[in-house]
Amino acid sequence: MDNSNERSSDPLAFPGLKVLIVDDSKTIRRTADSLLSKAGCVIESAVDGFDALAKIGDFSPDIVIIDILMPRLDGYQTTAIIKHNARFSETPVILLSSKDSIFDKARGNIVGASDYLTKPFTSEELFGAIGRFASSGAKADQQAPSESSDFA
Repeated sequence: MDNSNERSSDPLAFPGLKVLIVDDSKTIRRTADSLLSKAGCVIESAVDGFDALAKIGDFSPDIVIIDILMPRLDGYQTTAIIKHNARFSETPVILLSSKDSIFDKARGNIVGASDYLTKPFTSEELFGAIGRFASSGAKADQQAPSESSDFA
């Protein structure tokens, strides 16, 4: 990735925004973590859908970024489970995929995804997607955690 684009971004564009990154690729998790941490985000990572569901209740992310193609529980299935939970139904979910077909994007919409980024993505694309939902995600953080967030 071009580091000159990172320098032009506001280093604290999203102070305190909680982002859950779900991807089986360590490289994608590290890249997104690095970019978003520099922008002031608080990051939690998960290696697959099951790991994400185990962490989401305690972390209470403002935004979730999920890869579609993962072992065990894919991004579509994970998104659908998150969106069917009352506590997280309004939490924006951004899907990541190397596929860019209209079918894949439509399937993402069906399960409740808020946006869709195609890999490889630029820092501008990532920041743009986060920026579109940062204010709506902050509302989810203000919800009382009294509702159960169990996904089992």
